[in-house]
Amino acid sequence: MKSNMPKVEVTSPFWCQYRDRVRDHALPYQWDVITDSVKIDFSHDPAGNKMGEGKSGAVQNLRIAAGLDTGSFNGFPYQDSDAYKWLEAVAYVLAREEASELRRHAEELVDLIGQAQMDDGYLCTYYQINGIEDRFTQIGQSHELYDMGHYIEAAIAYWQATGSEKALDIARRMADCIDANFGPEEGKIHVGDGHPEIEIALARLFEVTGEQRYLDLAHWLILSRGEDPEFYARQNEAAGDRVLFETMRHLKPSYYQIDKPYLEQTEVNGHAVRALYLLGAAAHVARLTDDAELAATTETLWRDATRRRMYVTGQVGSTQNGEAFTCDFDLPNDSMYGETCASVAMSFVARRMLEADPCGEYGDVLERELFNGTISGMALDGRHFFYVNPLEADPRVSAGNPSFAHVLTRRAEWFPTPCCPANLARLVESLERYIYVECDGGATVLVNQFIASNATFDSGVSVVQEGNYPWDGDIDLKVSNPTDASVRVGVRIPGWAAGKVCISIDGAKVAAAPVDGFVYTEVATGSDAVISLTLPMGPRVVRASTRVRSDSGKVAVMRGPVVFCMESADNDGDLWNYELDTASLEAEWCPEVLDGVVKVTGTGVRAVADDPDGEPYQEAGTVSWEPAKLTFVPYYAWANREEGQMCVWVRPTDPRLS
Repeated sequence: MKSNMPKVEVTSPFWCQYRDRVRDHALPYQWDVITDSVKIDFSHDPAGNKMGEGKSGAVQNLRIAAGLDTGSFNGFPYQDSDAYKWLEAVAYVLAREEASELRRHAEELVDLIGQAQMDDGYLCTYYQINGIEDRFTQIGQSHELYDMGHYIEAAIAYWQATGSEKALDIARRMADCIDANFGPEEGKIHVGDGHPEIEIALARLFEVTGEQRYLDLAHWLILSRGEDPEFYARQNEAAGDRVLFETMRHLKPSYYQIDKPYLEQTEVNGHAVRALYLLGAAAHVARLTDDAELAATTETLWRDATRRRMYVTGQVGSTQNGEAFTCDFDLPNDSMYGETCASVAMSFVARRMLEADPCGEYGDVLERELFNGTISGMALDGRHFFYVNPLEADPRVSAGNPSFAHVLTRRAEWFPTPCCPANLARLVESLERYIYVECDGGATVLVNQFIASNATFDSGVSVVQEGNYPWDGDIDLKVSNPTDASVRVGVRIPGWAAGKVCISIDGAKVAAAPVDGFVYTEVATGSDAVISLTLPMGPRVVRASTRVRSDSGKVAVMRGPVVFCMESADNDGDLWNYELDTASLEAEWCPEVLDGVVKVTGTGVRAVADDPDGEPYQEAGTVSWEPAKLTFVPYYAWANREEGQMCVWVRPTDPRLS
């Protein structure tokens, strides 16, 4: 068993700060939560699920299933996955450092999981505690394969970090259980889990074990999805009064991506995280199996998701109803969902797409997610979290209008459905896997993300990347090639910087035309090269497609890959009354603000607030305007100061610029 990932050490000041925050604060806090060592103040759950005890129960459920404690199940059928995602995030920490306290907890957890696992490999504490005879009888809702998939992913990461055969053996036994019960053969269940995830896990398990049947099962689960759109409904009807989630009993097949076979799908629909987990699995499996038709369908769905259903910050999922995609270009900023998990999932998809096809578009989306849509889900203290990530928010509306109750304006301690905190943690702590891609059997190395790091590939080629991105646009890549063959190095040119990048090789400026978003250079055998880039880092404004109703007549401020927003903490009055002179933007590094960020400021005008007791509707042209300064901070850092309004999109003083 072998992993061919490059060895990467992240040195980026920006990302080291984030990863330290996760290691030192988020992961210890999350352990305390899932072991019920702290009492949690559950906020209103955006998903609409209710828990009353103020505790997680995730680890306690495992103890009960293992026969170590007695009691009743606490939480929801997917509760096990909270522990598994935490374990995976810890594994990525342990891959680079000792972290003895985290390791001790992780070893305890692996031992407990092994004790809770049944003889045939099955593990889902909900059914083991409440009635094992009902397992696999409501797989549209039960998350059984979803839970086990998350453990398999965690076990692979833990084995790679520590060499734990125990952890990997548990994973193999789970996969064997699933293989014994699901598949096209007579007597097996012919439909997969309502929440895709096991497909991702099985493909990864194949890569580390070489066991072909795991890949075959993942392939079948994807291709069979949608072959029987009514299967979940029939199971629910047969279950009678056994209800897991009442609302899910009446959802359309498209919610689960089973309304038609995967290869016939042309739009990304339904629950956003489910859809993207399926997409990521399909991209990975298509590459591993050389399935061109599967790859083509996945590309079609990718384009629909990223070109017609994605926000400027990378968020996806336009509605709270089903946590779902809606229709093309329907991107409301205030009532949107934009689940943190969906942005994390899109990061997974982008990585898998890039591994299969060296196209800069995938790296552009990944960059948008990493610096905006994902990390907005965690507060700068590492202990508070957003489930929903709006692009416009007002505390008065969230408190006063039930239709906006899912939009929090302060991050919460935890959620009854706490999928996002550990999901984000495992992404941040596995960042090494997203920076470089090795292609053509090691003959080509792609620099996918500008994240300062030291990388060594199996071939012996090494890359030292230096820079302070995203705050600074100067990047140096020192490539050493001690091998007996030349290596081709491709560097992604971000779409937002196309035609504006200065590139030099060994100090000499070059005019390199990007090929599918990458510029390439050959580094000869036994030689070194320094590739230097200077990216344009001045503040700029962007507009949305004219098809996006919600953003018509407005612009958003960006600098480099970072999207900025206005907050009440910096701007007086109602934010919708401001207009920006787009030519006035300036940027300033502010080390004392929000743990160190660039602020963008500009001038413009602000409508003078009307008398609240005055006429609600008046003659046009009677608004009074006054000069105003507008201040913008990175979107990912909003809601870390006093509570107030926030907006990403703002009107320009010259409406033609939008």
